[in-house]
Amino acid sequence: MAAAIALAYAGLEVTVVEAGRAVGGAVSSAEVTLPEFIHDLCSAIHPLAVASPVLSQLPLERFGLRWIHPTIPVAHPLEDGPAAALHRGFAETAATLESDGKAYTRWLQPLSLQAKPLFADILQPLLSIPSHPILLARFGWHAIQSAERVARTLFQKPAARALVAGLAAHSFLALSAFGSASFAMALAIAGHAVGWPFPEGGAGALARAMEELLVSLGGKVETGNRVEKISDLPDGPLLFFDVSAAQFAKIAAARLPASYARQLARFRNGPGVFILDYALSQPIPWRDEACRQAGTVHVGGAFDEVAFSEREVMKGGHPERPFVLVAQQSLFDRTRAPEGRHTLWAYCHVPNGSTMEMSGRIEQQIERFAPGFRDCILKRHCQNTAALERRNANLVGGDISGGANNFRQLLIRPALRRAPYRTPVRGVYLCSSSTPPGGGVHGMCGWNAARVALKDFGIICDRIDGF
Repeated sequence: MAAAIALAYAGLEVTVVEAGRAVGGAVSSAEVTLPEFIHDLCSAIHPLAVASPVLSQLPLERFGLRWIHPTIPVAHPLEDGPAAALHRGFAETAATLESDGKAYTRWLQPLSLQAKPLFADILQPLLSIPSHPILLARFGWHAIQSAERVARTLFQKPAARALVAGLAAHSFLALSAFGSASFAMALAIAGHAVGWPFPEGGAGALARAMEELLVSLGGKVETGNRVEKISDLPDGPLLFFDVSAAQFAKIAAARLPASYARQLARFRNGPGVFILDYALSQPIPWRDEACRQAGTVHVGGAFDEVAFSEREVMKGGHPERPFVLVAQQSLFDRTRAPEGRHTLWAYCHVPNGSTMEMSGRIEQQIERFAPGFRDCILKRHCQNTAALERRNANLVGGDISGGANNFRQLLIRPALRRAPYRTPVRGVYLCSSSTPPGGGVHGMCGWNAARVALKDFGIICDRIDGF
């Protein structure tokens, strides 16, 4: 959708062809438990959307989008002390981190004050020339390290280390992996600079607003039209594919050079997720008050516990105590559930293609920090990796990141080319999360791809880089 909007702003005639019944892919919502309970089917919390140089500038509020900001963006409960909490303000955050508060503030506050230019650079291909090289170097000093090294070097207490662990676990990497600290830093900086909000009424509201903006610019959308090969598409000088690297290789097989096809075949998927949606009779009875005010709760305990859980997944296992991401939108958005009732969204990481039932382990983890949670459940809806892929073919094996986030694939995504969005076929571009900057609701894969294509075809549009 971001690519389509960019092309429409440039004055081109644009048609979006969507396999599903509605646009949005993983950014969608529906009633899947009980009537009037609105659940996000995959993506639920969107810090990168409001930090994105593109989505933050599109006039989506004109088309009904309203961001909801929780009282506290993120909380991380601990068994042996108060929860660590990432507030918008550094003073409030530092107060939850004991003696590590000053070190945390020194680490991230200077970068957060320059979040806008920083995200303009880090949401680009890593091999591109940065617009703010000194700022990016300051970010990169710790970002290239492992989350484990950063947590143990900068902090002495369990709370700060646990906070880093929960943030870094969004990387789908072992916390000892090179570069895993970058995910913790980017998400923390976004939390302080712009928050961790979500769309009122469900994640699908973001996709609908983008669709309505596109239509207002003259674009067209065709839903329920699955593309199996390039010849299924209408003729046009520019074709953009928002599909995984493996899917693109199949769709374009007849036209791809063998060398490029081999590179796509080497591209590796990341771990999958097991997602649970709940209809609840009341809010989750967290022991810690900070968790009751947080939009997102990272459930996994101390740093070592989270690290062990993620390491087990990377080795192909299913940890008894998985790291669980929890979103409780209905605490702040009353459109999500009937009066007095609530929704809960939760997932844990699993090996790609896993068929393991993880509901019991997820609920046991939440119960550790919220005794009585199970008594609140009215109904649950589960999605394992196969169900996710059936709903959205881009989620190969349950991978919501468009490919593994190992260091090689952060540098070369999905193939080694000067412009990673440009394929060897003239006029054909890849703009999915299998391209830089990777997974996340930020629109930059499509926007960057559109800019490359417009340059390739000599089309100049000043509005592409700002509004």
